[in-house]
Amino acid sequence: MTTKEHNQRIKRIIISDEQIQEKIKEVGAKLSVEYEGKPLLLVSVLKGAFIFMADLCRAIKIPTEIDFMSASSYGAGTVSSGTVRIDFDLKHDISNYHVVIVEDIIDTGRTLKEIVRLLNGRNPLSIKVVTLLDKPSRRVVEFEADEALFTIPDLFVIGYGLDYNEYYRNLPYIAEYEE
Repeated sequence: MTTKEHNQRIKRIIISDEQIQEKIKEVGAKLSVEYEGKPLLLVSVLKGAFIFMADLCRAIKIPTEIDFMSASSYGAGTVSSGTVRIDFDLKHDISNYHVVIVEDIIDTGRTLKEIVRLLNGRNPLSIKVVTLLDKPSRRVVEFEADEALFTIPDLFVIGYGLDYNEYYRNLPYIAEYEE
């Protein structure tokens, strides 16, 4: 597919780069106060949350460590398969950390619910989930983020780390994708 064909799939921008950065600064300041003097570990859920994690990490003004894990339920499609698979696990022993899971989007809730269940079993000091996007209309399990920067309707979105078949992650905004 050519660049022009890719660009034609972008239906509309729904959240601008400026809106994203403003919310990240707010959440970074809030986390800086909440975890001052405490051992903080940010956990990015790959691949989608890596851009959000980088910006959030820079917005936090206290010492923090980072780690990564990868879990998936989408494969190459636009609809969750319903099965959560942990593809890459943390390197840290999280038992001495307050863990903030940094996620790109919560859709059905299955993936995050499973990640939280798994990490709670490792006895962290606390766990909090911060998501860039929340799509509560799609929830099939009971799960809520502790902090959602934006709540969106049932749209398939791309940009700012979110992809369609690995494309569009590099867009600086969140856009609706048109199949």
